[in-house]
Amino acid sequence: MSTVVGHREPPEIHVMTFNVRCDAGSPTGHPDHWPDRAPLLTRMLAVEQPDLLGVQEPFGHQLGAIRAGLGDRYRMVGASREVDPDGEHSSIFYDADRFEALESGQYWLSETPQEVGSTGWGATLPRIVVWARLRDRATGRVVLHANSHFDHASEAARVRSAEVVADQLSGAIERVDAVLFTADANAAAERSEPYRVATEDTGLRDAWLAADQRLTPAIGTFPDYRAPVADGDRIDWILVGGNARVHAAAIDAGANGGAQPSDHAAVHAVVTIG
Repeated sequence: MSTVVGHREPPEIHVMTFNVRCDAGSPTGHPDHWPDRAPLLTRMLAVEQPDLLGVQEPFGHQLGAIRAGLGDRYRMVGASREVDPDGEHSSIFYDADRFEALESGQYWLSETPQEVGSTGWGATLPRIVVWARLRDRATGRVVLHANSHFDHASEAARVRSAEVVADQLSGAIERVDAVLFTADANAAAERSEPYRVATEDTGLRDAWLAADQRLTPAIGTFPDYRAPVADGDRIDWILVGGNARVHAAAIDAGANGGAQPSDHAAVHAVVTIG
């Protein structure tokens, strides 16, 4: 598996978002079969080594494949979205040699945001936001990173979720050096209402559009184990705000001899702050 972005030296920060696809119990021989995908995911993370990683969908028992790829110096923020600790996660992983966690938390996208497992606004499943305020040990800059996975079925829930996140991050821009939002938004960048809500008048910018350089062709971020679609919908986002400059961006389906670690593509950005 070739490196798309890989390790970056300070002050550059490699940010990555990846819906790693839950273990759905797909049978042997199916491209979704988790025991076949797990080593591909581990290998991808081992070669990419992002400084900050937001993941979506892994069950608790899948986190080991992520940790194996990242290595011992990484720490995780976030817990299951359900009472069951093996439920789906939307966790943030950060390189603890590079970042110090100052504060972190998790809330549910519902009218009762502190109620574990709560759903809101017509969502079919519990949805969460995991966040961490992190200090870059190399530069002293402070970044607020939030990560989420919006509902797949309810447009109303996606719009309301975008409003909540935009309010959180735009409100924090003056108190930190930069904000980052990583997500599987289940909504197309540039042409959906959740995207408009998240980017219009919020100070948040789409890293793919803001990048000085794009390291890969533009493809849809949900290939579903098929060939990537040129200029397809980007439903997986990295948004940046504050004093963040995006130097490069990439979208990687992670194909390895035809096999893919997930039904989604990984999205990357290289940013500096200040």
